[in-house]
Amino acid sequence: MRLAGKVTLITGAAQGIGAAIARRFAAEGAMVFIADLKAAEGRALAAELEATGTRVRFVALDVSSEADWAMALEAVAAQAGRLDVLVSNAGVNIREPIEQMSEASLDTMLAVNVKGTFLGIKHALPLMRRGGGGSILINSSICGLVGHRYTTEAYVMVKGALTLLAKSIAVRFAKDNIRCNSVHPSTVETAQVREMLKDPQRRDERLAEVPLGRLAGVDDVASAFVYLASDEAAFVNGVALPVDGGLTAG
Repeated sequence: MRLAGKVTLITGAAQGIGAAIARRFAAEGAMVFIADLKAAEGRALAAELEATGTRVRFVALDVSSEADWAMALEAVAAQAGRLDVLVSNAGVNIREPIEQMSEASLDTMLAVNVKGTFLGIKHALPLMRRGGGGSILINSSICGLVGHRYTTEAYVMVKGALTLLAKSIAVRFAKDNIRCNSVHPSTVETAQVREMLKDPQRRDERLAEVPLGRLAGVDDVASAFVYLASDEAAFVNGVALPVDGGLTAG
């Protein structure tokens, strides 16, 4: 198994892409800490995966709270003694264009997407360093690579910030054997996206921009995270990996 023995923590793991990553990590032999505000969903997923014989724990976590991060990493240290992989997946998208976006909405976007990722890395670094290294993975977006005509400005801004945060961590902490990479999916076929794209015109717009002619699946994205978390990617550091069917290649 590609992640056998690795201790991993995944934020926003109770549903959607995060849950897909958690399932794949568990199937590949990792110990998984499911971190989320959605306690009922997170505990249900943990129970589901534990029933397969995997070591899984649920950790309540508001990523925008430094106190929550400190407690979450203390729990990982107490229960596992180390942290090998941090997946910063939690994020929000408030779809208000720049001229209509409220200050409160902007603050939420920055707090969850940028501050939350920053704080998670801040508190994971000492634990990874004590364990001899690790892999930090950030779920960004194609919007962290290009301006996207169908996406509002705040989302592009926060995802762009994550792209360069990953590169900064990669070059500064490689000396500690800590790698950092970002993953950049195009539109992913989640339940939320299916609802958003019920309008055939909107769905056709998204499909038309992808050379492979389909939306990304959650497993497409999870597979990229498995690779980057594994020892197969031991020399991959500071990479912004598109999982986009060729969207950003044109």
